[in-house]
Amino acid sequence: MSISARFDRGHTDDLMSFLAASPSPYHAVANAAERLTAAGFRQVLETDAWDGSPGGRFVLRGGAIIAWYVPEGAEPHTPFRIVGAHTDSPNLRVKPLPDSGSYGWRQIAVEIYGGTLLNTWLDRDLGLAGRITLRDGSHRLVNVDRALLRVPQLAVHLDRSVNTDGLKLDRQRHMQPIWGLGEPEEGDLIRFVAEEAGVEAADITGWDLMPHAIEPPAYLGRDRELLAGPRMDNLLSVHAGTTALAAVSGGPLPYIPVFAAFDHEENGSQSDTGADGPLLGTVLERSVLSRGGTFEDRARAFAGTVCLSSDTGHAVHPNYSERHDPTHHPRPNGGPILKVNVNMRYATDGSGRAVFAAACEKAGVPWQSFVSSNSMPCGTTIGPITAARHGIRTVDIGVAILSMHSARELCGADDPYLLANALVAFLEG
Repeated sequence: MSISARFDRGHTDDLMSFLAASPSPYHAVANAAERLTAAGFRQVLETDAWDGSPGGRFVLRGGAIIAWYVPEGAEPHTPFRIVGAHTDSPNLRVKPLPDSGSYGWRQIAVEIYGGTLLNTWLDRDLGLAGRITLRDGSHRLVNVDRALLRVPQLAVHLDRSVNTDGLKLDRQRHMQPIWGLGEPEEGDLIRFVAEEAGVEAADITGWDLMPHAIEPPAYLGRDRELLAGPRMDNLLSVHAGTTALAAVSGGPLPYIPVFAAFDHEENGSQSDTGADGPLLGTVLERSVLSRGGTFEDRARAFAGTVCLSSDTGHAVHPNYSERHDPTHHPRPNGGPILKVNVNMRYATDGSGRAVFAAACEKAGVPWQSFVSSNSMPCGTTIGPITAARHGIRTVDIGVAILSMHSARELCGADDPYLLANALVAFLEG
């Protein structure tokens, strides 16, 4: 398969639309589900009985989605090929009692979610998005995609040492957005959200809301060879995984292709929608059993399964090259990266490397290796969690970016479609 046979720069254009339409994990899941439905997949409820007939299915739970395609002739012990990702990004989240303010300013009380770069949220025009829960237990998505909030930075005249001693932000005192003038009123934000959603404020009994930068994704550079945008960690992989699964469905396959996107990776994955929860294992096991399988079939299927944990990694920063390993230099538009850490902060080993290399070779896609400098602590992903929890061979990969965990990140404009092509080759086996 050549790259042109599947995805090209049009994939990156589509990614930009996906990023703009997915300001929260709940929107990302809804958009992925819509795309899979258009490709012939159907949603199944966890509370219903499942059948094992051929075709595409997906399960939604909060900010997580797991989708799979059962090809004709699949046996109960047929192994899975899994692409894993996560839907959440470090950001600000609205607190249970959101209405605050002082000195004539109305503000929104927020909590810091994940390891976000706090300074990147300063002086940006922010919208508000997420989901609300109604009294009957149903959910509504909300997206106020206009300039609504702002976290103002202190003027340099009042912080004369900011450019010499560095910016110092208190997570509690300095990160509360303003959204108007006047005295704070209890229930004010939720009344506003209710009006935006077309419901009664009294019917809203819960919410999961978060500010987002409203500046749209954009090509950057003289030759437009770079892509700037929000939430690429890790909606870039969510989009690629969704696209790849839709592309391979419908034909004969030696494996059952799966796409699993979890929530809460940025704060440890320990939730019912996180990778450290039982959701993936339960879905895979039910798929085996719905095809008439036994525990023996489940064990055989899992033993032959491979997961590519796709998440962003660090491109070499030209202004901070000393922070990177001196012999491993992932660069934009150099293709997806294989992420390695011998202490298993990434789950890749030599056999996993061979699987990834074979997929890239089949797709005609270049690839690179990433290793952290020995003097710097290494991050982690859903990869080691998936490997340890389910006993599934897992390989950590992704796309190299700059400004990771910023409100706006940067990658090579070709890398998203190079990743998607590699994922297609992997899922096809």
